[in-house]
Amino acid sequence: MQVVFMNTFDRVDGDKTVVGANVSICENDGQWLVLWTEGSDDAATWYEGLSWEEMLAAFRHGVAMKMGEGFQPVIDGMLDERKTSPGSIITMMQCYGELNSDLVLFEELREWRRKTAAQQRKSAYMIATNRVLHMISAFKPHTEPELAQIPGWGDTKMKAHAEEVLAITSKHSRETVFPLDWVTNALDTKQYLQWAYRQKELKYKGQMERHQEKRLILDAISQGRSLGELQTELVMTRRNLLDRIEQLETEGYDMEPIVQTELAEMPMEERQSVLEAFDTVGDKYLKPVMQHVYGTEGVSDKPLDLVYDRLRMLRLTYRRTKKHEAV
Repeated sequence: MQVVFMNTFDRVDGDKTVVGANVSICENDGQWLVLWTEGSDDAATWYEGLSWEEMLAAFRHGVAMKMGEGFQPVIDGMLDERKTSPGSIITMMQCYGELNSDLVLFEELREWRRKTAAQQRKSAYMIATNRVLHMISAFKPHTEPELAQIPGWGDTKMKAHAEEVLAITSKHSRETVFPLDWVTNALDTKQYLQWAYRQKELKYKGQMERHQEKRLILDAISQGRSLGELQTELVMTRRNLLDRIEQLETEGYDMEPIVQTELAEMPMEERQSVLEAFDTVGDKYLKPVMQHVYGTEGVSDKPLDLVYDRLRMLRLTYRRTKKHEAV
């Protein structure tokens, strides 16, 4: 086994005791291994496998977690190209918002967001993210100029939702003032750094999970699994699963096995009609394609979800064919 990379860490505990540790990336016949050794403890395995991308995400996730616990590396720069200190005013406002959120007001804002998203048939995060709601609940803006100082609350949200949000926040008293330039001095540096490393930890955890999900999808497709089987194994909505399959296709992975599995019971004449419809009405939106093939009344002899699934699968084939023709 060859050690490709190693770094040493130190942490000073409350009684001034120095705890030493090291992290190492090893390679053995194409197999990657990430190990963390702390004090005299046995090495903990953060990753073992063949994927460089998955290994790197696991490495960064572990490092961010340990730095959040107070370990400082001898060589910095392992997480990204920017060191997390002292931080921008925006990230410090985000940190202050999450650490000082008024939970009662936050829940009122979440309920407003839920109702608004349902009325507009949008995802909740498109109305406002949790991070934005935390900042609003912490700073409690009472006027539009104050609300405009919240990062992530732009002109579009101001025009659409300012009146409703301010009607909620104005009922809550506050101890802080606007403008918010005092935030940089109000945050404890150690507290901010712990929060910042926690954000990195969550970021790399998400990357790890995405790489693992990708590997599971590719393995399952190579084994001839159906969409239904994949959906059950990954506990994903059908729409999200199809989104991931389309993304993997654009990344150059072969999705033809699952395309053929899902289209096995679709008559060839019907397939050809759909492919011709893509030529006629385009492949960006599926509803015009469905109407072109099946008429404005839609399809009555099969579930609509099944029709859309097949159209998305055929669109993969169509786009791949067009890409090859262009080359």
